[in-house]
Order: sequence, then C-alpha cells, then structure tokens
Amino acid sequence: MAGLEGMEQPRRHGSATAARWSPAVEDERALKALELFGNPTEAEVPLPSRPESAATARRLAQVVVLRQWGLSPKMTEDAVLLVSELVGNAVRHTGARVFGLRMRRRRGWIRIEVRDPSRGLPCLMPVQEMDVSGRGLFLVDKLSDRWGVDLLPRGKTTWFEMRVADR
Repeated sequence: MAGLEGMEQPRRHGSATAARWSPAVEDERALKALELFGNPTEAEVPLPSRPESAATARRLAQVVVLRQWGLSPKMTEDAVLLVSELVGNAVRHTGARVFGLRMRRRRGWIRIEVRDPSRGLPCLMPVQEMDVSGRGLFLVDKLSDRWGVDLLPRGKTTWFEMRVADR
C-alpha cells in the first residue's frame, strides 16, 4: 500500500461522533418528533413525563419556531431553551404521567404553554452564581417578555410569551 503512505486516514472515533450529532441529524430528529407526536400549533401535544421528553419538546419548538414561523435563530434558541425549562419543571415537580405542550402565534407574539395535572405553583427563586439547579424559572423570567401560570379545574398551564417582529 505504498500509495497510501503519508495520507491521513479518517478517524473512526471522530466520524462516529459527528454522525451522532450534526445540524442535519438534529433537523431530521426534529421532523421525526413532529411526525410522531403531532404539531403543537394545531392542538396540544401530549408527552410522557420522562426526562427524554425535554429533548422531544425542544425539537418540536425548533421545527415550529424556526421553520414554520420563520423566526430568527436567536429567538429560536431562546424559545427552545425556555421550552426545555418548562418541560423539565413539569417532569421533575408535578408527579404527572403526561403533560401537554402547545405553541401559539398571534400578531407580534409567540406563546408556549406546558399544561400538567398538578395545581402546585412554580416558584421563582433567587439564583446565586454557584447554584447548580433552580435556574429554570429564572431563565424564563429573564429571556421571555412575560410568563405566568393559569390555574385550571384540574391542574395548571405554565406559559411564556416573547415579542416577535411581524413581517
């Protein structure tokens, strides 16, 4: 194999890692989540109360905010992060088996809602620099324009809204 001397061989480890995560792979996973769970702009999407549902919710938000609504990458990044925080809170703190995800857009605003069967209210806690948890609602408060909780006869909806520029 004299002709191959000096040529760099592809590294298997690096290419395997690249195959696991890339923008194209993530985009494909996002579209698959939309196909499997439904479109949260058309109806509330029920998701199982498991940690991996945060990834599903992030993918759904990515597809809706970036592709369907055509909003900026920065707004998409913030919305995806905040969806993850609301979902994480629903999974960790409500004891629910299932929660619902809904995304709405109206003139000048987007609204993302997570509904769960618990009537326990989320609490915005002061955050210290070295805290390793408890930052979820702090991030929601800082990155959204407004947020809140609507109590329902059976549970609650925690939501946030962000201002968007309409074309």
